[in-house]
This record gives sequence, structure tokens and C-alpha cells, in this order.
Amino acid sequence: MEAFAGGPASPPPARDGGPGRTDPPVAAAENITKRYGETTALDGARITIGPGEAHALVGRNGAGKSTLVSILTGLQAPDEGEVRFAGSPAPRLSDRDAWRERVACVYQKSTIIPELTVAENLYLNRHDRNRLGLVGWKSLWRKAADLLEAWSVDVDVRRPAGELGVEQRQFVEIARALSFGARFIILDEPTAQLDGAAISRLFDRMRAMREQGVTFLFISHHLQEIYEICDTVTVFRDARHILTAPVADLPQGELVAAMTGEAAGLREHAVRPAVPADAPVVLDVRGLSDGDVYQDVDLRVRAGEIVGLAGLGGSGKNELAEAIAGLRAPRDGTLEVAGNRPRPGSVPDSLAAGVGLVPRDRHHQGLVPLMSIADNTTLTVPERLGQAGFVSGRRKDALAREMITNLAIKTPGPELPVSGLSGGNQQKVVMARALASDPRLLVLITPTAGVDVRSKEFLLGKVEEIADNGTGVVIASDELDDLRLCNRVLVMFHGRVVAELAAGWHDHEMVAAMEGVDLDA
Repeated sequence: MEAFAGGPASPPPARDGGPGRTDPPVAAAENITKRYGETTALDGARITIGPGEAHALVGRNGAGKSTLVSILTGLQAPDEGEVRFAGSPAPRLSDRDAWRERVACVYQKSTIIPELTVAENLYLNRHDRNRLGLVGWKSLWRKAADLLEAWSVDVDVRRPAGELGVEQRQFVEIARALSFGARFIILDEPTAQLDGAAISRLFDRMRAMREQGVTFLFISHHLQEIYEICDTVTVFRDARHILTAPVADLPQGELVAAMTGEAAGLREHAVRPAVPADAPVVLDVRGLSDGDVYQDVDLRVRAGEIVGLAGLGGSGKNELAEAIAGLRAPRDGTLEVAGNRPRPGSVPDSLAAGVGLVPRDRHHQGLVPLMSIADNTTLTVPERLGQAGFVSGRRKDALAREMITNLAIKTPGPELPVSGLSGGNQQKVVMARALASDPRLLVLITPTAGVDVRSKEFLLGKVEEIADNGTGVVIASDELDDLRLCNRVLVMFHGRVVAELAAGWHDHEMVAAMEGVDLDA
């Protein structure tokens, strides 16, 4: 096959997979330590990726995976330790071209520019130009088409990238990385937004590329995918390397135990008392569906009951919780709150029915940063602040002070803009607003994300207190600490409820269910 005009040579011949192979590792990180202030993100961690491997990196949130990726791709330097590629030290951080020739990462969030064509994305800032300095479009299209053909990516190079599906964008990003000469590709949660057929096509393409000399580091929360596509798995936990082993030699139960630090039957959690069977139903969901996002969900929550929705990225748990709160309109099914049927996708109707919401992203969905604490906490209850559409500053401040005391928000007064608060206190403001309307049903989506340990404990304790006072609660989260206080947890995987765990579950049971692993199989 001819070399690409102005680009790298065609793919190398098939890799030597023989047992006597002595090639140095494609990439190796040794004794990597990285600190951010008092937080240690990596503590003497290590990983070695051999030529032609599909090597999995797994671990719970906060294990250090993302920090390692940023170091392996040259976005930041470790405080201690060394990174080597093919036996040689990593380039200087400032030499971006040298890094692109060695490694590339395809992130879950696409870096493709939707307004540009596929060809422009493939060779951004590397356009061929004629003697007048103008872009040679025909040459660019031909070079881009040759690149995609070489790696069997079937996409029209003149097509706007914004028209591509998730799967096509990923293949284009992989091809772009290969065009720089890199033969080591990091795939960060590549299947999170793909359906089953697209995942199979991705794995087929990975196998074909490996035969052409490409090595993959595969990061995924879905353990069954690790067993399908990877040769070797490395586990990180609490910023440390725990184990590296051939996938074929590691039972799924042992892999889950390595990720959680908990063997079967090792630890018990406090069990929340059961809710009386005759307690009023505050949420009744029947057959709720939204295309491929989530399908055919049934859920009933009684007054005083805390029900968890667990799942990883792409499970549909967050979207389901948003539909319950009125942020999204499901396509099918029915939803009742305390006997009322709010209009699908209507936040005002959901508020009127008695729903309080803590959204998943306080920065973009939960707060107006330049407004005061008083304004933020009372946004959902204008009827309590005055009559005929007029707001009483006295009433607003009085209600805000009540919520500040109730949620232990550290502030000199209700007039302070929420942008001046810490992350934990900002989240308390979001919680205060959700509670200002005295909701019958409280929906919490990743409620402790990005808060300190003390604020986390306080918020979860407040949730239990709210439930004890008769409010039904739904918590959508993949954080185990958020889920421990639930009476029961519905586990979602690829849009469907696949398990229901009663209070008292073990970490390994929850993680296995969220990963789609059947420990009894």
C-alpha cells in the first residue's frame, strides 16, 4: 500500500505475537506519584503495556485512572516516577509533536469539531497548501480518504463531522491519532454511549488494528467488555496499583474484589429500617421508556422510603431520574407523584406535584452563581415570598436564613453570592432550594459529587432525616456511599433494570451488578 501523501506511512505488517517476543513495552509507567495539595491522586502506581496488547485499566471512581492517562499523554508531569515509550524516556512536555507520535487518547467526550468536515478534523492545522498559500482541498480530501481506507473506516471525508454518530466519531478520532504516527491508543470509556451492535463493531475494528500493529489501553467500567476484548488487566484502587494479571486467569469475582478491596462476605453495612407496607405511594412509575436511553422501567416509592438508582455511564439512571423530576420527557409510560400526573418534561408541573430536585451538575443546572444565597434558595417558591407577583425582601431573607440554619451553610449572611461559597456549601444551597417547597418526593442525582468528606456526611445525614419525616427519596448515583442509606437499590445496565438489591448489600455485589457481572455464573 502506498504511503499517505504528506502523512505517515501505511500500517506496519502484522505484529509478532510469539511467546519469545523480546520487544520493549510500548509504554511503561513506573513508581508514578502525583499530588494535588493534600490529595494524593497516584501513589507509586505503575503499569506496563506490551506490544499489540489490548490492556485494560479498571478501578472505581477516584482510583487514579484519569490522572494516569493525563501523565501517559503528556498533559502533566508526575511528581515522582518515570514514563517510557518503547524503552526510551518520554519526551519533554513542551514537545507536543513527539507525544502525538507516541500516544493518543480517544476520550468519552469527543474532541471532534462538529462544524468542520471529517477531512479538516483529520488534518487540522496540517492542511496541504499550494504555492499561493491556499488550502489544496483535493489533496486534503484524497489524503484523508486514503487514511480512512487504510484503517477500514467507512466515512465520507467531505461530510460535516457534526453529522456523524458517536461510533463514527470515535473511528475518526482513532484514525486521526494514527495519522500522527502513534501506534498506542488509549480508549477512555469508548462504549459508554454505544449500543450492543456498535460495541461489537468497535471490538472488531480493534482486533483488526491490533493485527496491524496498534496497541490499546482500554478503560471501561463494564467488566464483561474487559473479558471480551482484553488480554491483560491492571487494577488501581485508592491511587495505588493493586494487581496486573492475564484476563483469562482472573475470575470476575476476584477482579471485583481487587477493585473494591472487599471479598465476598467481608463487610456488613447498617440496614435502614423497612418502610411500612401501607405507607402512601409518592411515586408510581410504570413502563417508562425513552428510546435506547432506558426501557420499560417500573418503580414505586413510598413515603419515608429511600430508593437508589445505581449504574455507570450510559446505564440510563441519570436520565430516568431527570424524567421523574420533569427535566426530560419520556417517550412512553406513565408517571404519578402523590396521585398527580405532571405533564412529561415540565418542571413547573413537577414542582406543583411535590417534587424537589438536586440536579447532577450544580454549576450548570443547580445554581445562578452571581445571585445571592437568598435568591438561589427561594427560586422555586415565589408564592411564599409575597402576593400578586411581588416579592417581599423580608420574607425572602427570613426563609433563606431558615434554610441556612437547617443546612448549616457557612456564610456571613443570605445576601452573599453563591460563587463565594465552597463546593460543599454550594451543594447545600442546591439542597436547600430543593427542600424549600416541602416536597413529597426528593430526587437527588449524584448529590455528593465534588464535595468534601464532612459536607458529604452532612448531606447524606440530612437525606435520612428528610426521609424519616415522611418524604420519599430517589437517589441516582454510582457512588457506593450515596447508595448505602437506601432501603433498596435498582441497578441499571444499558438502559434496563437488571437487579434490585435490598439494604445490607456488600460492595462486591453492588459493583458486580453495576458492571453487568453475574457472580453466580
